[in-house]
Amino acid sequence: MNQEFIKELADIVGESNVYSDEVMARHITFRVGGKAKYLVDITGEEELVKVISLMKKWSDIPYYIIGNGSNILFTDEGYDGLIIKISNKMADVDIHDLRIVAKAGAMLSRVAKLAYEEGLSGMERLSGIPGTIGGAVTMNAGAYGSEIKDIIVCAKVLDRETGKVFILEKDELNLGYRHSIIMEKDYIVIEVILELDHGKREDIKQEMDKCTAMRKEKQPIEYPSAGSTFKRPEGYFAGKLVQDAGLAGYTVGGACVSEKHCGFIINKGDATAQDVLDVIEHTRKEVLAQFGVELEPEVRIVTKITK
Repeated sequence: MNQEFIKELADIVGESNVYSDEVMARHITFRVGGKAKYLVDITGEEELVKVISLMKKWSDIPYYIIGNGSNILFTDEGYDGLIIKISNKMADVDIHDLRIVAKAGAMLSRVAKLAYEEGLSGMERLSGIPGTIGGAVTMNAGAYGSEIKDIIVCAKVLDRETGKVFILEKDELNLGYRHSIIMEKDYIVIEVILELDHGKREDIKQEMDKCTAMRKEKQPIEYPSAGSTFKRPEGYFAGKLVQDAGLAGYTVGGACVSEKHCGFIINKGDATAQDVLDVIEHTRKEVLAQFGVELEPEVRIVTKITK
């Protein structure tokens, strides 16, 4: 371990927020993955800017940004660098009339709950997505016909190359299906402003409960996973292709194609990251061979030296 590097991180965020040899299975919803050499829990905007600046000095150490870890897979070899986690320690939420100002680490579910309590409508269908608001904007997360692009006003971002912090308005975010300018340019979301509508609490609650019930009925939420494993191919549904390929229940080790929803690969309790990768690879090969459609993983796969 590089003790000088660890000390400099601790000087920025506090010793209690710096970890060495941290098991990444604890930080991602798949509950698999090896150890990261270093991990830092970000506590605020100023600390984030300073840590990113520090990484220019330590340019030989790769780093990777995560939020709640709900759309990501670390390999069993772990990560030979620094994981910068923007989650519950950078998660303040303020509400001003119809607008919600949320730090990047705030969970979508929490923001939706606060909106409901204030009688604000627009987040009901997003309330069950198990990710942070920063991650949701980065990939324009969506569910049941609603997407972040429907309610966002602007996002404050950090350009990791220049160290500059600036605002991107909605039309500058280039939000599309699982895509944004943030993803293109490798920016880091710091804060988001959303604008909702006034609504009746009972109607908002009813819609949230309806979406929750649909998730429980149609998705294998009782098992660790990263949500939909594959992006939706144009003109198709990934889960339907996997099911039609006869892969429901296909298993390697502890990883399995969910029989409840074939668009999900799940961890049945003792999976390794390699088990998951093997199921992904086999599924892609079979769908390509049978239907000529190439499935693109939606889950991000982080290797030992990914930057």
